[in-house]
Amino acid sequence: MKIESIKIENFKVFADAKIDNLPKMCVFLGANGSGKTTFFEVFGFLSDALKNNVSSAINRRGGYNEVVSRNKGGNIEFEIKFRNTEEDGSLSPLITYLVEIGRKQKKIVIIKELLKYRRGNRGQPWHFLNFSEGKGSAIKNEEDYGKEGATEEREEQELDSPDILAIKGLGQFQKFKAISSFRKLLEGWYVSNFQITSAQTVMDTGVSEHLSKSGNNLAQVTKFMHDAYPDVFSEVLDKLKEKIPGIESVKSVETEDGRIILKFQDGSFKDPFIARYVSDGTIKMFAYLIMLHDPNPHPLLAIEEPENYLHPDLLIELAEELRIYSKRGGQVFISTHSPEFVNALKIEELFWVNKNEGYSQIHRAEDDELINSLYKEGDLLGYLWQQKYLKGSGPRD
Repeated sequence: MKIESIKIENFKVFADAKIDNLPKMCVFLGANGSGKTTFFEVFGFLSDALKNNVSSAINRRGGYNEVVSRNKGGNIEFEIKFRNTEEDGSLSPLITYLVEIGRKQKKIVIIKELLKYRRGNRGQPWHFLNFSEGKGSAIKNEEDYGKEGATEEREEQELDSPDILAIKGLGQFQKFKAISSFRKLLEGWYVSNFQITSAQTVMDTGVSEHLSKSGNNLAQVTKFMHDAYPDVFSEVLDKLKEKIPGIESVKSVETEDGRIILKFQDGSFKDPFIARYVSDGTIKMFAYLIMLHDPNPHPLLAIEEPENYLHPDLLIELAEELRIYSKRGGQVFISTHSPEFVNALKIEELFWVNKNEGYSQIHRAEDDELINSLYKEGDLLGYLWQQKYLKGSGPRD
């Protein structure tokens, strides 16, 4: 699936923010404290709410007064528009998911939760899910959508509590395809905040199919990829050799006490190096290649500051690897402070976040006439950022 637009109201620093026409790869710039991390947290919040309930997600973040935008009236609201990929490769009609969260009698409740299709430019949208305070209805005949003369057939449902997302239960049923797809996005979304020290840790024996947020299971994932997907693993090694001259092979080795370590073979040395003796940049590039060649890509991958520990020359190649990943099926959101990484971007991929009078807005670089003109004349986006054309985004603000 592909997210087309996101609207945020009264969620922390985003009192009223919206971005449209999101590409498969989106890169967000912003000075420290501008709201980049909070933007990523929208999906973490909804994912937590899905796993438990909205009250739990809010309490984990310090309570309602810490989550709702300060000095603003109104409820917390998220609106996400997306399209699914159909079996024939075409995109579905635009699907809108909206959830509004507020308080009644000091209790947190879901004021409104909708999931609907837009029926072209005419006709009324089909409401596949329509709930308020724990009660509502879901469509029964989703397969009839788009058929001439078809009308909605609905069934009433009631949840156990008014702070439970309706997509949590109904999304388990394959007959509710639109609801199920959005639930899978929230369950499968992934944020990477790779830590070198974690990746160098010697872990106990085990199997991991996906890289963890910190990368502390890199050795286990390496072993899984080597054993289950040897062709994919071979492709990862080939790319690593191209990007890091001298590296010939990478192996995950099980020690006598049942732990797993990574060994890198340098062509100049007879014996391989254990991961903790290999350069930080080599470890990180290998980890990213493993993650980006996951046979089951995450529907939404978020990466915070991928430039850390990497040589500037590698950032251009990393940007292209991320772009390839996004085309393969997983949408990518990235935050960065690196002008070199930004130089590798297309203008439609770049956004910036700035804060004004305590609240944040998100801007599209392509929508700025001056930036668009300079980019078309050959100026690199990272250079324009350094020269403060992207106002309020840093690095010189």
